[in-house]
Amino acid sequence: MRKPLVVALCALALAAAGATPAVAAAPTPTGADTATGTGAGSTAVPDVVNGVVDNVVSTVTDTASETVAGLTAPRAGAVNLAGTVSLSNCSGSVVRMPDSAADDPALVLTNGHCLESGFPGAGEVLVDRASGRSFGLLNASGAKVATLRADRLVYATMTDTDAAVYRLGTTYAQIKSAYGIDALTLADTRPAAGTAVSVPSGYWKRIYNCSVDGFAYRLKEAGWTFKDSVRYTPACNTIGGTSGSPVVDDATGKVVAVNNTGNTDGGRCTMNNPCEVDENGAVTVRRGINYAQQTYPFTACFGLDGKLDLYASGCTLPKP
Repeated sequence: MRKPLVVALCALALAAAGATPAVAAAPTPTGADTATGTGAGSTAVPDVVNGVVDNVVSTVTDTASETVAGLTAPRAGAVNLAGTVSLSNCSGSVVRMPDSAADDPALVLTNGHCLESGFPGAGEVLVDRASGRSFGLLNASGAKVATLRADRLVYATMTDTDAAVYRLGTTYAQIKSAYGIDALTLADTRPAAGTAVSVPSGYWKRIYNCSVDGFAYRLKEAGWTFKDSVRYTPACNTIGGTSGSPVVDDATGKVVAVNNTGNTDGGRCTMNNPCEVDENGAVTVRRGINYAQQTYPFTACFGLDGKLDLYASGCTLPKP
């Protein structure tokens, strides 16, 4: 799982003073962005420090590489930060289904491991829980324009996928009218290998650009197993705090996945070191490669008025 930011200012202050902040040896999955995780290695503070250090290093290296790349290939300009949100420990986005109505309560998508209560256990599915969680709504340039508040946790799990959906006390039309921001639409089809994608992080106010490299039949991380996970090309070197970011198809502008984890140091199937398992049980470890969970299955599970129906025709999401 990817990591959050709680002591960034402290880390940056140490850096400014010439001190080197200590970096914990074991962070939590893009899976470990929870402020109060329940799994091994799920404490927030070490993840924050790792996220800050990773961000500083990757910003410097990315700036150089992007300057060179820009000489031969234009950067995609369609995807920006409008509609993304910042959580206390993760990223997310305001999303709509293909047939959502303007007067439906708006939904926010993030990772299941980003829950305030910690990681859901393997096999655990949470449905229709009270929530007062707040989200910072960003505009295209990454400026916070509003604080949105949830009234329900509609769905959350880390079984087969890693996702959480919150319902806001605000409609899509109200958000559009007040802030001029549209929700991101979930694609209702599976992305293809080679698809150019962007990963806008509301937490870091940064956009990663890469392509879908392929898919992991099963992705195992500690006690959790994810199915048909999106594997990025190396350019999406997502860091702590990017968990829950939407993965946007550059060509359509639609959300095809939700960013959630990566193999940090080459470990085999452990926390922050997911491994790929194929249909025959063969295990592959890809150090430094990051992953996301597909979101098209959600479109078959939300019906009239944006209500979740896990027993709707075509809905394959895990059930309680």
